[in-house]
Amino acid sequence: MAKQTHLHCSFCGRSRAEVKILIAGQEAHICESCIEHAQEIIAQELKDNNIQPTTNTTKISVKKPIEIKKFLDEYVIGQDEAKKVLSVAVYNHYKRITQKTQGDDIEIDKSNIIMIGETGTGKTLLAKTIAKMLNVPFAIVDATVFTEAGYVGEDVESMLTRLLQNCNYDVNAAEKGIVYVDEIDKIARKGDNPSITRDVSGEGVQQGLLKMLEGTEVLVPPQGGRKHPEQKMIKIDTKNILFICGGAFDGIDKIIARRINTNAIGFNVNKTDQENKRNNLLQFVSAQDLKSFGLIPELLGRLPVLTHLDPLDKSTLRNILTEPKNALIKQYKRLFELENIILTIDDDVYDFMVTKALEYKLGARALRSICESILTDAMFELPGSRQKEFHVDLAYAEKMFNKSKLSLLKVA
Repeated sequence: MAKQTHLHCSFCGRSRAEVKILIAGQEAHICESCIEHAQEIIAQELKDNNIQPTTNTTKISVKKPIEIKKFLDEYVIGQDEAKKVLSVAVYNHYKRITQKTQGDDIEIDKSNIIMIGETGTGKTLLAKTIAKMLNVPFAIVDATVFTEAGYVGEDVESMLTRLLQNCNYDVNAAEKGIVYVDEIDKIARKGDNPSITRDVSGEGVQQGLLKMLEGTEVLVPPQGGRKHPEQKMIKIDTKNILFICGGAFDGIDKIIARRINTNAIGFNVNKTDQENKRNNLLQFVSAQDLKSFGLIPELLGRLPVLTHLDPLDKSTLRNILTEPKNALIKQYKRLFELENIILTIDDDVYDFMVTKALEYKLGARALRSICESILTDAMFELPGSRQKEFHVDLAYAEKMFNKSKLSLLKVA
């Protein structure tokens, strides 16, 4: 029989039976008496050296919605409607957690958001950009890894672990944070027909999210996952945590089209209006469409703010290439600058890139792939050479693109 190891405090040596609480670390343990003693020593040292103890309760600076949107405009092109909704939601979240009690018992409920948009339209970019300017903890998590409790995968509580890590395990700060849940459409119910097998990565996950989105006390594993079953859980109240969900919801446009009947016929039908509707059906999205897609009504009730991202047209894609602070062309020019090479590109090359991106229907992500296909040979050959300038014209761009495997893709 294997010898059982007896747990004891690594500082005072007392066994588990002799102490009230024994907190586990990576390879050591500490009891509550040693923690109190260490706290007294720290307080005395700070007092002797006239050092003010540092606290994580940073004062929250409230930015007005117009200021938040202006900041988003520097990094994200277009999507004004989604930016307005996000700016107002974030501002109201700030006001909600900094409000003083008026004595009239009016409590402001949080307004969780769900964003819907095609792939490459900027959902995750919006979330990352907001995270840059916020003075509250912000975490971006992926819903695809979650499974129902008890099955292989991550529990929904692990999304709060990321939030805790981002604020250095300050529970008070984490309880006022914002969580962006990406790929929320991947946990949609697989079908309306009841099945013998459990839908452990679909409806089960949605049910696990219900109380967390609404506001409840959750026990969170500080080290994440189930790899450390001995770890002490941290209790977090989610009633002041704002949840923003985003997803592509591929195929929801067909559900919307059936509902609004875009195939109307007759002499009085405005064909231009019908065409505009078909090109951007997401502007008519409703909670009913999301329910038909596979989100359960209880989850939709906890995501009251619904917004959409418009598909990217030619002019928007053209601006994405050159205008934002982190524009693709600016990134490639900086890469060449680091090799002391000046990169110049003709305007008609930008138009060529945009045309190809629209053909592949991959949004702004297609632009990156097209830029790589055109500039890869240059980035391979020029470093270490004596060349100080490199110019890309339309003929060169077409030649390089046609050489690449990207040109072999079939256009949908």
